[in-house]
Amino acid sequence: MSTIYEQLSKVKCFMLDMDGTFYLGDRLLDGSLDFLQKLSQCGKEALFLTNNSSKSGDVYIKKLKKMGVEAPFLRVLTSGQAAGQYCLREMSGKRAFLLGNDMLASELEQMGLIISNDAPDYVLIGYDTTLDYAKMTAVCDYVRAGLPYIATHPDYNCPTETGYAPDIGAIIAFIEASTGRKPDLVIGKPNAGIVQEALRITGLRKEELCMVGDRLYTDIATGKNFGILSVLVLTGEATLEDVEQGDVKPDLIFNRLSDMNEYL
Repeated sequence: MSTIYEQLSKVKCFMLDMDGTFYLGDRLLDGSLDFLQKLSQCGKEALFLTNNSSKSGDVYIKKLKKMGVEAPFLRVLTSGQAAGQYCLREMSGKRAFLLGNDMLASELEQMGLIISNDAPDYVLIGYDTTLDYAKMTAVCDYVRAGLPYIATHPDYNCPTETGYAPDIGAIIAFIEASTGRKPDLVIGKPNAGIVQEALRITGLRKEELCMVGDRLYTDIATGKNFGILSVLVLTGEATLEDVEQGDVKPDLIFNRLSDMNEYL
């Protein structure tokens, strides 16, 4: 079996989850900047990955800047951006009915997607923090009519400072209860769409990547699903007890990001 050093030394880019891994809410987690400094010394890269499609990549970059992150580590990939790239390739020239907030709509339109509530060709749903009954009725009508149906990510809940808020997974469950349909494709972790986009952005092979996060069923499952080295940090959701009782097992476990430094 490879040693920890041997496994981590092969990594050229660490794909980092953000909330629960690099920061918690608006609080930078201990050791996060030390880890980036070590990556810089070793000539390694980082790419921040998030399933949250309610905020644009620019919003996350501004947040990271405020926390002291500097170039070249200001690279962010959201499930919304990955979904946008997929739709640009596979739905080129077609109109999307978007269930999402204005920030997501603006980012997707800047990427070149055509957003239209009138006679759309397919449905794209994100984490809509401005959701209302009229929107839910409209999206169910289009899904029920058989339009191609894409979701940015699968998470049921989004962590907040006061607990949890219903995320897109809860919206998907609502749509399925009304229409009998699940999404034809889900883009975000632990699915292929966001991994394919990360490979495109970095120009690396999956053997040169490492997925680091605090959730077993998204972050660690991403590594397991695609043969990517997976690292669980115990600064967020998952505990050692969860690992022992669960089916998804990380390759490596650390208390925090900077605990990897001695192996790099």
